[in-house]
Amino acid sequence: MDAGLIVVKRRRGSVARGRAGPINLHAMSSLSPYRSLPVERRVALVTYELKTQKDARGIFIQRLVGRGGGFRPASFQNWSAERLAQEVVRTKVESAQDELGLMQTLYVDLEPAVQTTFLDAVGVKHENGRIDEEVEPPFCSEDATAKAADMLIAAHGDEGVRYLRTIHRYASASWPGLDAVIVKIDATA
Repeated sequence: MDAGLIVVKRRRGSVARGRAGPINLHAMSSLSPYRSLPVERRVALVTYELKTQKDARGIFIQRLVGRGGGFRPASFQNWSAERLAQEVVRTKVESAQDELGLMQTLYVDLEPAVQTTFLDAVGVKHENGRIDEEVEPPFCSEDATAKAADMLIAAHGDEGVRYLRTIHRYASASWPGLDAVIVKIDATA
């Protein structure tokens, strides 16, 4: 099964950064979908990554040490995954590739309900939010994308908007008409 959210191979051991507090997703189109998540959710995603991806700890520790400040790699090795994730998010050492991987983890592995709602609405064959490997992009028509986007926002609100911004940012060619959907969202902000 294809992960479904993005048609790009995910590099393991990467994560992203963001801002704290509630965010108006309709008015923040320049903010990446990952960075629009509340800090607590970003920390939870990084923690999950640290616990499930064997190379993640080393990669993040290397980035933290590279920022300077007098810490050596050994200083971070004994930190819990939660504490390390808080530091990663606080210091914003995640890359754009990390953001992609974390959003994929969010919508495919941890909270597939949003992606499942969208895929059901457009009529794409999937299993619990994972697009069948036999299905090739583009996945649907422009009309199907627009109707599914409306249904998704009605069902999931701001989380639906964040999902649409995520697939627009990383896989817009797979979803015809998604550009127009995002323009419509921005116009109603």
